[in-house]
Amino acid sequence: MKTGFFKVKTREEVWDKFQQFPLLDLEEVSLGLALNRVLANSIFAEEDLPSFTRSTVDGYAVRAQDTFGASESQPSLLEIVGEVDMGETPPLELSNGKAARIPTGGMLPASSDSVVMVEYSEELDRKSVAISRSVAPLENVVRTGDDFRAGQEVLHAGRRLRAQEIGLLAGLGLERVPVRRQPKVAIISTGDEIVPVEQKPRPGELRDINSHSLAAMVENCGGVPLQLGLAPDQFRELRDKCQEALGRADICLISGGSSVGSRDLTLEVLASFEQSDVLVHGVAISPGKPTLLVKAGEKGFWGLPGHVASAMVVFQVLVRPFISYISGAELSLGEGRPIQARLSRNVVSKQGREDFIRVKMREEDDGLKADPIFGESALISTLVHAEGLVCIDRHAEGLYEGEKVEVIRI
Repeated sequence: MKTGFFKVKTREEVWDKFQQFPLLDLEEVSLGLALNRVLANSIFAEEDLPSFTRSTVDGYAVRAQDTFGASESQPSLLEIVGEVDMGETPPLELSNGKAARIPTGGMLPASSDSVVMVEYSEELDRKSVAISRSVAPLENVVRTGDDFRAGQEVLHAGRRLRAQEIGLLAGLGLERVPVRRQPKVAIISTGDEIVPVEQKPRPGELRDINSHSLAAMVENCGGVPLQLGLAPDQFRELRDKCQEALGRADICLISGGSSVGSRDLTLEVLASFEQSDVLVHGVAISPGKPTLLVKAGEKGFWGLPGHVASAMVVFQVLVRPFISYISGAELSLGEGRPIQARLSRNVVSKQGREDFIRVKMREEDDGLKADPIFGESALISTLVHAEGLVCIDRHAEGLYEGEKVEVIRI
């Protein structure tokens, strides 16, 4: 076994270690099951989208030049020569001074180039309409290929599919989507003091918060959690569960047992597997310094702190990006872009590590404020009340009240 025992690494150095792991296999799923999955291949449009020029409003298809100068006091009078039916190619061609009724989404007749909204029209009889407002060419119109042209790359490999991407794929007629397999993530909680949630703890015991919190976080970022239960502080029991994880999962999260305490068995257990390699043991972040990453074969084993807030922060800043990486997705700390806010008070930090401060957001007259939430890393309440994390750079000694910060959503 190769080891890097407690040689503290930066977050960026940990991310670099991800490249030693293979990406998950490709599979095809139906469009209805593709939400939140990661594209394995780029998608190219095989046809124009939309495939025809259509109206975006109810009104009258016209030639724009026939409406120039139209006003309420001097409307343009046009002859109605027909009506566009939804889902059909209109058998019409508009010449000068002609118009056709058209619904939203209807295909424009030949020679027409714009649509007058019904609000700016008045039918004088079934054959004539007064237009009280001029329109420009292509006004109230979506043209063929305005979304995407045939042959154009519409989605990059690595894109995590949201509702809007699902809609695009539907519009292009894709019934099957090439995606990366969802990572299976085994979760083990360690410690003689940890008991199942249904059991009332005796003095000195704690219910298992970590495995349930971590399982929810795994599912939230596109993984499939496999809760393997509790392991006492005994070598054989923990190794048996890790062996099970090795056979069933792509990743294993072990909460507790990653520090340098005399009863911490995680490193010893993982060292007992063939082809195990300690990539990380110690990260320059707070909370979460004693985090462990071991490669066993092609599988990633993470030793997370036992304290719940520490474990969840480490998941957010390290494990979540790892899941994204092996899924072929772009690396990201959280959902979407960070929120810009101003800190509501001074925060002290130690140089040489990144501090992730839990914050709650509130809106004030002068903008969004981030209120730091302080508390021990064993307290789940600090994360229940938090809406995001603020990272203090490892070269800084803190942040000042009123300083602009980026809030990572959690």
